Amino acid sequence: MPRAKGGFKTRQRRNKVLKLAKGYRGARSKLFRSATEAVDRALNYAFRDRRVKKRDFRSLWIMRINAASRLNGLPYSKFIFGLKKADIQIDRKVLADIAISDPKGFAEISALAKAQL
Repeated sequence: MPRAKGGFKTRQRRNKVLKLAKGYRGARSKLFRSATEAVDRALNYAFRDRRVKKRDFRSLWIMRINAASRLNGLPYSKFIFGLKKADIQIDRKVLADIAISDPKGFAEISALAKAQL
């Protein structure tokens, strides 16, 4: 039986990797072996960073809330504790947005939290 050389399927597989490596610099976009290494690494980083992005945004929201709540006389931890006691269920993303776009509204929320402490 004759040996099956790399034909259509191999070319298809290599073209798929090279298409993903489009825009990379130098050999990484032209040569299959270099492109495979670059694409594998890039896909691993993409997978990891989709999860890291969620952590980064949460920490950003916490920093913004902390800054705004300190302007209203409460540190972040006491502010959040006061919200929990007041049974105000607003997530950190929305709180951070209110802190930036509507400081007066955030001051009212902060006053409610302070009243519960």
